[in-house]
Amino acid sequence: MKIARYLMRNTALANIPKQIERFSKYSPSPLSMKQFLDFGSANACEKTSFVFLRQELPVRLANIMKEVDFLPDKMLCTPSLQLLQSWYAQSLMEIVEFQEKNPDDGKVLSNFTEALVNIRNRHNNVIPTMAQGVIEYKESFGVDPVTNQNVQYFLDRFYMSRISIRMLINQHTLIFEGSRNPAHPKHIGSIDPNCDVVEVVKDACESSKMLCDQYYLASPEVIIKQVNAKAVGQPLHIVYVPSHLYHMLFELFKNAMRATVETHESCPSLPPIEVMVSLGDEDLTIKMLDRGGGVPLRKIDRLFSYMYSTAPRPVMDNSLNAPLAGFGYGLPISRLYAKYFQGDLQLYSMEGYGTSAVIYLKALSTESVERLPVFNKSAWRHYQTSIEADDWCMPSKEPKKLGKYNVKV
Repeated sequence: MKIARYLMRNTALANIPKQIERFSKYSPSPLSMKQFLDFGSANACEKTSFVFLRQELPVRLANIMKEVDFLPDKMLCTPSLQLLQSWYAQSLMEIVEFQEKNPDDGKVLSNFTEALVNIRNRHNNVIPTMAQGVIEYKESFGVDPVTNQNVQYFLDRFYMSRISIRMLINQHTLIFEGSRNPAHPKHIGSIDPNCDVVEVVKDACESSKMLCDQYYLASPEVIIKQVNAKAVGQPLHIVYVPSHLYHMLFELFKNAMRATVETHESCPSLPPIEVMVSLGDEDLTIKMLDRGGGVPLRKIDRLFSYMYSTAPRPVMDNSLNAPLAGFGYGLPISRLYAKYFQGDLQLYSMEGYGTSAVIYLKALSTESVERLPVFNKSAWRHYQTSIEADDWCMPSKEPKKLGKYNVKV
């Protein structure tokens, strides 16, 4: 019996590269917020979802698994990356098992939903595990500009892929597993078809203020203003995923409050954080302005870098062999959440004064379309590109004294 299990296991392992090659030849199929909404609200069909996901999920997994191979070999050999690759391979093979199953069989549909829940749980620690692999590599081998560029490019795509895969899994399980949140009965899966943006802003603000009060025993006031250019005087509602928006806002509020308190710790009062929310024909924009001293221009890009994180090494839980928190990935991941449905997150800073953080979201559900990485020749070429010499003159540390001419006779 043990021999049979051993042979079956090794056969499955040998089949993984074939399945990755098979499904990576397809491009992922991006869905719009309207498509998510229409499918989930109008007599949702579990069989249709099953047929779509058993093809689409392997495609998304295989496309990003192809790119994992372009990471430095020494990074791929770290324990964290080995663990992560095993998770992805196992998840891919578990979904592939349903390729030939009958969608009319209720037991098959039930097993598929159960498999999706297991995959989601297995991937809960993907972000900290990947981050731990980066730390292990940096501490052992250091970082060069080419590696930094390629890892940054890969991780943006890798984490974006993860966001999209969890979105598909959450929609299916929330709609068909019968685990709807009773606190939000009108949600379609994880999507709120009538998301009150200002309420989400307030929720994120209150959570951040609570943390700030606990740590610093003080927190700045937050002033929230709103403008609805489409319907003057009406609340600002869009179709969106509240948890994604909350994640972005919570991260920005934490940073703004910490900077404000630390910059003005000797002052009798703290300057407020101002938030403006505006809804136009195309965009829903949220601007957060703090007076926390700002950041030098040369450091702005580093705030979104996975390799330049200044966060302390996180505490490890030996039972899981995965870090719990503290990688400084909040801003880059938040920007990915904004970009996932064609939005963006930008920082504009005035050193000595403060920082403006701006979140851009699409106002129309038809334009909120998934932004998905695809492995193709363009992606392959990116990993082959080396950093060339700058074609602009760089100032030297010791400028020549052009006013003096030492002529030797």
